[in-house]
Order: sequence, then C-alpha cells, then structure tokens
Amino acid sequence: MPKAIVLDEKAIQRALTRISHEIIERNKGIEDCVLVGIKTRGIYLANRLAKRIEQIEGQPISVGELDITLYRDDLTTKTSNAEPEVKGSDIPMDINNKKIVLVDDVLYTGRTVRAAMDALVDIGRPALIQLAVLVDRGHRELPIRADFIGKNIPTSGQERIVVELKETDDHEQVSIYEN
Repeated sequence: MPKAIVLDEKAIQRALTRISHEIIERNKGIEDCVLVGIKTRGIYLANRLAKRIEQIEGQPISVGELDITLYRDDLTTKTSNAEPEVKGSDIPMDINNKKIVLVDDVLYTGRTVRAAMDALVDIGRPALIQLAVLVDRGHRELPIRADFIGKNIPTSGQERIVVELKETDDHEQVSIYEN
C-alpha cells in the first residue's frame, strides 16, 4: 500500500509535456538531438517524449534504448551469484557529435546515470549529454544532476519511489512507499 501517490496519470502527462518543451527550448529545436531511454521505464518515457516533441516541432526525433546492466558498479550485489540478464542496447543511429538526452524514470544516487554515460561513450562520442527524469528524489552519491525534471520529490532513506506506467504495469502513477 503506497504511503502517498505523488503523480497521477494526468500529472505524468503534464510533466512529460513540460519536459518536451524544455528539451526543445534548451537545444534551440531538435536538430542533432537524440533521446536515449535507459531500460526499462526510461525507454517508455523517451518514446512518449518523442511523440510529444514531434507534435510540437512537426518532425520526428530519433530514439534509442540503452541497457546498462554490464556497466553497473553494483552488479555483484544486485545479481547475487546468478548471471545478469542483458537485454541489449538498440541505438540505430550514429551518436557522434549528437546532443544526447538520456531519459530515466527516477534519479536517486546517480549511479545508473553514470553507468549510462559509460555505455554511451563506448558507442560513440556525443557532443553533449543531457539528462531528463520523471522524478528526482535526491540522495545523490555522485555529482550528477538532471537537466529536465518532471517533479522533485524529497524522500527519506526509508522511503522508495515506485513509477508505474501503462506499458509495464497496466496503470499510471508515481507513489512513495515505506521500506
């Protein structure tokens, strides 16, 4: 049972619409921009942002998928003795000299984003990397910040943020749970 629902379906839609406009404004359009979703929920958010950006700009923006499993620094603690499940990245465009917008659902310690940047740099050399997240909950362990944020939700160490999307969970909301 969630302690609180902090974003409902409409609030998520509004946040993504605002982030879409901010991406366009910050980059002075979408020329040479690529959205890259971090698996799993980041991909669905990147696809939604791409759809909104195309509605606003009248032209499509490229979207890629990034699997950071093998780049995580907590791989041994997360997977115990089992082999990690690698789903594979799918970035069907050249990212050299492109403006990359990494997309994820929640920004917490910053370690996922660091792993994503390592994975991207192994694929190519972007002109710049920006970060868009639906929720920033604080508690950073690395000096990483988001460029585009749907909602800042300060949390305690005993709480966790759960993002549920229609694509994976059959409904849409962001909730706070007690650990």
